[in-house]
Amino acid sequence: MVITDENNPDLNKPTNLQGGIEMGNRKFGQEIIQNRRALNVINQGLVGGRAYPYVVNKRALSEKHEICGKKQSDPVHRPITRKFAAQIANTQPACPPETKKANQSASNGFGASIFVDEEHNSHKEDQPVPMFLEQTEAMPSETDETEEVEMEDIAEDPFMDIDSCDAKNPLAVVDYIEDLYAYYRKMESFSCVSPNYMAQQCDINERMRSILIDWLIEVHDKFELMNETLFLTVNIIDRFLSQQTVVRKKLQLVGLVAMLLACKYEEVSVPIVGDLILISDKAYTRKEVLDMESLMLNTLQFNMSVPTPYVFMRRFLKAAQSDKTLEQLSFFLIELSFVEYEMLRFPPSLLAAAAIYTAQCTLNGFKQWSKTCEWHTSYSEDKLLDCSRLMVGFHQKAATGKLTGVHRKYSTSKFGYTAKSEPAHFLLDTQL
Repeated sequence: MVITDENNPDLNKPTNLQGGIEMGNRKFGQEIIQNRRALNVINQGLVGGRAYPYVVNKRALSEKHEICGKKQSDPVHRPITRKFAAQIANTQPACPPETKKANQSASNGFGASIFVDEEHNSHKEDQPVPMFLEQTEAMPSETDETEEVEMEDIAEDPFMDIDSCDAKNPLAVVDYIEDLYAYYRKMESFSCVSPNYMAQQCDINERMRSILIDWLIEVHDKFELMNETLFLTVNIIDRFLSQQTVVRKKLQLVGLVAMLLACKYEEVSVPIVGDLILISDKAYTRKEVLDMESLMLNTLQFNMSVPTPYVFMRRFLKAAQSDKTLEQLSFFLIELSFVEYEMLRFPPSLLAAAAIYTAQCTLNGFKQWSKTCEWHTSYSEDKLLDCSRLMVGFHQKAATGKLTGVHRKYSTSKFGYTAKSEPAHFLLDTQL
C-alpha cells in the first residue's frame, strides 16, 4: 500500500503493514507492535478466572430431576380429587364468632467493638549491650500469660464465611446478600397474620384449614411444582382468610386459586384453570375460579412479593453446611408445621431456623447449633426450643390420624424415605 502526498514527500515512501513506516533508520510501526505485545503479556497476567455463564434456569435441575429421577407410579398416594370434600363434610361447624376468644401475642442491633493497637517506638542511643541481656529468656509469669492467651484464641469458635465459595458467582450477589436478608427480616412481619384470625370466621375453623393445607400439599406434589410455590400458596391462603370471611363450600376454591396465583408468580409452566377444576372433581366452574382470583388479588392488593420461610431456609441451610438428607428432613418438618394452625404465631425466619435445628438434632442424636448458624439466623438455641419441640411432636404423630399427606409424600424414594427417620425425642425433655 502506497500513500502519496504532493506537499509531504515523506509520505510517498512505501508503507508496510508489518514493517511499519520507515522514519530515518527506525521503524515506527515495529515499536508499536512490540509495545502491544508487551501489553498483551501484562494483560494476560492480570486476567482472573473464567467468565461466569449468564444462562439462568428458573427451575434448578438439581431440584427437578436429581431427586425425582424416573417417574413411577406411587401406590402410596390415594386419589385426591374427592378427598377434600369428604373430610370437610365430616368436620364439625365452626363456633359462632361471639363464643371465640381472641388471643394476641407480641413478638419482640449489634454492637461492634473496635480495638486499636498503638505501637510506641522508643529510640535509644547505640550503646554496647551485654551478652547476657541479649540472651535473656522470658520470665515464668510472662510465659504463662502468653500461653493462656493462645489457648483462648484456639478455643474460640470463629464464624465461617459461607459466601467465600460464591465470590466469583455473580448470581449469588455476595456483595449484597447481607443487605438482602436484612431487608427480608425487616419485611417478614408484613407477611405474617394474626395467630387467632379464625375468630372472625363464622363457617370455617382451624381444622378445616388443616384439611385444606394437607390436601394442597398432595396436589402440589402431583403437579411436581417448585417448593417456592407451596410456601407462597400457604401464605396467600392465610393472608386472604385473615381479611375476608369465607363460607365452607368456597374454602377449597380459595386454596386452588391461591395455588394458581403462586404458580403464576413462581413457576415457568403454570397449570391451566381446567386442571384445577378437574382436581376439585368439577366442584367449581371456570367463572368461579376467575372471580375468586380477582377477589383475592384485590384483597391482597396484588402483593405477592413477601418473604416466606423458603428464602430463609435456603440461607440457613447454607450456614449449616447441609447435605441432601438434612435439607429434605428440614422441609419435611416445616411442611408438617404448615398444616398446624398454632404455628402461625412464629415468624417465617424462626420457623426456618427451628426446622433446620430440629433436623440436625434428629440426624445427630444430640443438640447441635453452631455459632455460624446462630450468627446468620440471629436465633440462639434457647429461642428455638419451643418451636422445635412442637415440630418433634408433629413428627411423632405424622403417620397417625387423617391428615397424613406430608408423611406419605416424604415416605417415598423421591424424598429419600425421610418421614421414616426417628424423631428427636430428647428435645421434649424440658430439663435439658
